[in-house]
Amino acid sequence: MKKNIINFKAFRVEEIKGDFKSSIKKVSISSIEPNEIIVKVHYSSLNYKDALSSIGNKGVTKKYPHTPGIDAVGIIVQSKTESFKVGDKVIVTGFDLGMNTNGGFGQYIKVPGEWALRLPINMTMKESVVIGTAGLTAGICVSKLTKLITPKDGKVVVSGATGGVGSLAIYILNKLGYTVVAITGKVSETEYLKKLGASEILMRNEIENYKNKPLLKSKFAGAIDTLGGVILQNIIKSTSHYGAITCCGNVASPNLELTVFPFILKGVSLIGIDSQNYPIKYRIEIWNKFAEEWKIDHELIAYSEINLDQLQDKISLLLSGKSKGRTIVNLDNKLP
Repeated sequence: MKKNIINFKAFRVEEIKGDFKSSIKKVSISSIEPNEIIVKVHYSSLNYKDALSSIGNKGVTKKYPHTPGIDAVGIIVQSKTESFKVGDKVIVTGFDLGMNTNGGFGQYIKVPGEWALRLPINMTMKESVVIGTAGLTAGICVSKLTKLITPKDGKVVVSGATGGVGSLAIYILNKLGYTVVAITGKVSETEYLKKLGASEILMRNEIENYKNKPLLKSKFAGAIDTLGGVILQNIIKSTSHYGAITCCGNVASPNLELTVFPFILKGVSLIGIDSQNYPIKYRIEIWNKFAEEWKIDHELIAYSEINLDQLQDKISLLLSGKSKGRTIVNLDNKLP
């Protein structure tokens, strides 16, 4: 039986004598197996994991050549699962997509059907990818946090405020009535953060230089931390009695130097967030919130739209800490 082969373009990362180089290549996908789908990708987005994969981080991607892209939204062109049919619009984020399974920086992906969910009603494909894994992560953080603290309990601080997770978290929290403090190292983005809903801006170096004590004066009822390291340490130490913190990143550092005092003397809760393997049934709940009560005004969220040829420059900006908001990748090459 002749295989149905699809040829297409992809952003490929190759390992050549220990060096990692990226370029646009022609690649192909052959016929699918039972319970798999092939999706024609209309949009992807750039995340920190994608940037790490593109420079050969073996903690993210073990084998090369490889196509990064942990986000993909598009239309099913082949299906061997009862859950989806050809023509369905779907979102695929996380799981192994873009890590060791070729990801959304290619015009087609082949994945297990259980990794996909239907694009919610009242949401376009472009709107969904502006949200992407960053928004899913922010949504999970907010969902966990709001079960433990209310707007009346006090301020919620968000670190990495101009990044994808941080900016979307600020927007949702403000929409839900919380008073939000944004932590940033970018003085120039103060007005942008206030437009998102931050009522107060805390400079990164200020919180990094808090006194090195086991406990600090209570400042926050809760927090969403995207950075880790000393910033998370000082947030924990500065959280009020019975406050809660969600932790979803380690860009600053994976290490924490703490005593147990915030946890046993103040009853502070530290909640780890794993959006990569978050169960589909709970993902659907988060995505439906984005389509309804968390509906985003996309004019407020900073994002840029690029094609595959522009991707390497954006990766360099992200790795140097100079990116802002979200970067979405148009696989149709039809830019505004």
